[in-house]
Amino acid sequence: MSIILKTEKLRVEFTSHEFRQTTKIALDSLDLEVNTGEVFGFLGPNGAGKTTAINVLLGFVPPTRGAAYLFGIDVRQPIARQRIGYLPEMTYYYKFLTAEELLRFYARIFGLPRTEADKRIDQLLKLVELEPARKRPIKSYSKGMQQRVGLAQALINNPDLLILDEPTSGLDPLGRMQVREIIQRLKNEGKTVFFSSHELGEVETVCDRVAIINQGELKASGRVSDLVAQHHGNLEKAFLDIIGYQTQSAS
Repeated sequence: MSIILKTEKLRVEFTSHEFRQTTKIALDSLDLEVNTGEVFGFLGPNGAGKTTAINVLLGFVPPTRGAAYLFGIDVRQPIARQRIGYLPEMTYYYKFLTAEELLRFYARIFGLPRTEADKRIDQLLKLVELEPARKRPIKSYSKGMQQRVGLAQALINNPDLLILDEPTSGLDPLGRMQVREIIQRLKNEGKTVFFSSHELGEVETVCDRVAIINQGELKASGRVSDLVAQHHGNLEKAFLDIIGYQTQSAS
């Protein structure tokens, strides 16, 4: 399998502009490899550096040291991002638009011809199960529906790699299940999905491999089944063991 996403000794530092300037290390010597066609979970506690790493991949944050590559191209080159789709944790759309109008807007941004855009919009609305609501304004959608239209938006350019930042955040169990099913369908289509999440049950169900980071450092990576077996439990137990969380024993 070819490597579609890679970081090498990636380090990101931020300087505080308060009275006493300090340097915060958001990522330190992060090495990741994601293969074509796999679903890869990127895990860590709040503040571990997950979103910073994603922002480097998207070109929003420059690395202090090291490098990151998409499709073998340095992410500092704009061409590296032409074949990706992205769904941020917090999405904002013009709520007066319908799902169909939103997708047509993004299709124009990517320069899709009208005929191709029409076909792609129909396919995506069926994929995310919003076909019956395609003419309704997004402001009338539930949180789960808004997240699914966000997934459709991220897929409008038919990307080879999909990067999702907490795609099930704030969703109820039904919404999480629907997003999980969409990710599985994308995998079946041969797409590569890289996503961060706190929902370890979802990750254990859909991911081929995971990486676990804490305080900006990679603590473990590998197949979900291998990590679970090594820690004699489920992914939640493996995660807590790896980040060094000690549960308090009952008194």
